[in-house]
Parts: sequence; C-alpha cells; structure tokens
Amino acid sequence: MPDEKLAKAIQSKVRREILHILYRNDKVSVHEISKTLNITESSASKHLKLLYYLGFVDFESKHPEKFYYLKIKEIRDLFDVYDKIVKKMKGL
Repeated sequence: MPDEKLAKAIQSKVRREILHILYRNDKVSVHEISKTLNITESSASKHLKLLYYLGFVDFESKHPEKFYYLKIKEIRDLFDVYDKIVKKMKGL
C-alpha cells in the first residue's frame, strides 16, 4: 500500500534527513550523506537501500560510488508542507 510505504519512509528521523538532503541536491553519494549526517556509511547505505526498495530513490553507479537521487519528484511538495508544519509547531 502506497500510504504504508510513505509512512515507513518518513518514520525514521535519519531517513527524513536523507530525503531532505536529496530534496536539496540532484545526486548525492553514500559517503556525502554519511558525512553530512555524521553517521556511518553502512548506516547511510542501509537507509538508502530501504528508500530504494520503497521506491522513493534511485541510484547511478559510478565506480566506486553510488549516487542517489529522488525518484518521486513530488516528494519535494511534501517536504515543503512538512517544513512549514514543523516550523509552526516549534512556535506552539
């Protein structure tokens, strides 16, 4: 079910942060994501594989790196709304 996939993708803070990084950039390597989020490359890779499996991201291999990008461009709209809601909730 698509709504369950979306819920699973954004239930983890790390996955939300990864999606935000991909939302702001065209293509990002596992190394860049791990460095930006201060997590291990294996952890970043695990989250990216799940997002790939759920259908939210895709990748290009350029040896020795994989570069991930958003497959569902409309998620950008979701994050625009998400950011607005979070900003308003901070003021409560």
